[in-house]
Amino acid sequence: MSAPAIDVQRLTKRFGDFTAVDDVSFSVARGEVFGLLGPNGAGKSTTIRMLCGILGPTAGRGEVAGHDIVGEPEAVRARIGYMSQKFSLYLDLSVLENLEFYGGVYGLGRDRLGERIGWALEMAGLRERGDQLAAELPAGWRQRLALGCALLHEPEVVFLDEPTAGADPMSRRQFWEVIYELRGAGVTTLVSTHYMDEAERCDRLGFIFAGKLAALDRPDRLKQVREKGTLVEVECDRPAAAAAALQATAGFASARLHGAGIHVGLDEPAGAAAGVRSALEEAGFRVERAEVVGPTLEDVFVSLIEEMEASSGAAVR
Repeated sequence: MSAPAIDVQRLTKRFGDFTAVDDVSFSVARGEVFGLLGPNGAGKSTTIRMLCGILGPTAGRGEVAGHDIVGEPEAVRARIGYMSQKFSLYLDLSVLENLEFYGGVYGLGRDRLGERIGWALEMAGLRERGDQLAAELPAGWRQRLALGCALLHEPEVVFLDEPTAGADPMSRRQFWEVIYELRGAGVTTLVSTHYMDEAERCDRLGFIFAGKLAALDRPDRLKQVREKGTLVEVECDRPAAAAAALQATAGFASARLHGAGIHVGLDEPAGAAAGVRSALEEAGFRVERAEVVGPTLEDVFVSLIEEMEASSGAAVR
């Protein structure tokens, strides 16, 4: 078995009294799409910055593409592509000037640089916009330009820090098509996100909250392992008030807002949907739909956070 592309052991980062990343361990296989899922401030960006050799860890160790992140940061940076939340573009430079600048940073020769710039322009859909300033590009195109800059030197491992934040649905889908193309070429991708639909697209996921890795597995396995009792999805009027009413009623393990409806957890499967409907109608709510469903990643994540809060006394940030 080949060595993992990313290997993290008890990685920790403290800023004074604040622990941003707390004893995190995981590994990522070569060619895998690995996701870090968590809310803002959970420690995702700090973890990525340490793995890119940008930020030194307080404790623990990590290897990326076979090189130690502390002892060999230059070797790490030569083998990775990194796209930060702000895209790392020079907005006062044109599309071509950004690509030429990053090609020079990566040390690409003239012929190779020309070839890779052609690829990046095609991938980003910017072949006709080479002279346009990066600042003038819509967010989706700017995002793809930043990805092209990060991939010019054909890195072994790519780190994408919430790369689709603020992008429109079409741009997000196109972005993930590129990620899958990278996987097909054997490139390892670590992507952080707080979008549940993007998390579903990853080969494996790490749930991170308050700097701690709460769970680690394939998306389908996470939902199977975390499934307890029965989950009923409800559409009704005044969902926030309905959830509160169920939380105050004996027999319901949980009741949470989920989109425009409610997800209600029960310990017993028999008559679950009918029981929820009856309880709400007796409380004066109009129920449009109540049916048993499987858990979503959002259900899993909220359940994990609640467990961590209960054990630590922390509050959701």
